[in-house]
Amino acid sequence: MDAAEPSRAAEHLGRADARWASLIQTVGLRGIPRARSGFPGLARSIIFQQISGAAGNAIWRRVVAAGGRRSLPPAAWFLAATPETLRAAGLSPQKIGYLKDLAARVVDGRLRLPPLKELPDAEVVRALTEVRGIGPWTAQMYLLFRLGRPDVLPTGDLGLRKALQQMHGLRRLPSERQVERMGRAWAPYRSYATYYLWRSLEQPPRAPPRPRKRAPTAASNRSANPRRRPPRAPRGGGATDRKRRRSRPRGGRPSAPPG
Repeated sequence: MDAAEPSRAAEHLGRADARWASLIQTVGLRGIPRARSGFPGLARSIIFQQISGAAGNAIWRRVVAAGGRRSLPPAAWFLAATPETLRAAGLSPQKIGYLKDLAARVVDGRLRLPPLKELPDAEVVRALTEVRGIGPWTAQMYLLFRLGRPDVLPTGDLGLRKALQQMHGLRRLPSERQVERMGRAWAPYRSYATYYLWRSLEQPPRAPPRPRKRAPTAASNRSANPRRRPPRAPRGGGATDRKRRRSRPRGGRPSAPPG
């Protein structure tokens, strides 16, 4: 990644949708952090699967200590380590199987990690998902954070879908197909779009806008005025007076009672 790539990505996303400019301004212009690639990177992905970051870090430290090194032991050590040793570090039997399969493939050459840097994204995913315990999402995270590929879109990622729901004001989580369709306009910087969407979930929720005060009308001013005068009676009297006038005969004399 060159130094100008984050700026180019932000400019491209802003042209694709005006909402990106506001989101990036809130999150701040960022480059995607790079992590160590190769066997340690994949082993870390497996160790941290489906557990919290704190639990993953604790197991990682115990595995490093079990290997007698300051960093993660090489693949050959995992291949030779007993299940009891790995279980004592906090690894589940399932993850022990995953790590041993990864280590065996690295040691015997079925998985050659350095050449992955030169392969297209789809071929990297295909090579990595042959390892037990490494699915498409883990392979995509390797592409994004370990190899620094700029156009990765993990359509099944829950955090990404939640951020898109929030960004677009959707009533439901978008499906993977919807995410794929939305992301077409972000290429070739879909990794940056993904990273910004993840970071947007860390922002505090915005306060709802205050209702705008409506200008007072003449009617509301009259209703608020306690000194308003009572309405004037209509000229010519009310309905009762009109009835009385109609009952009198012409000439002003009272009519004779019926005979």
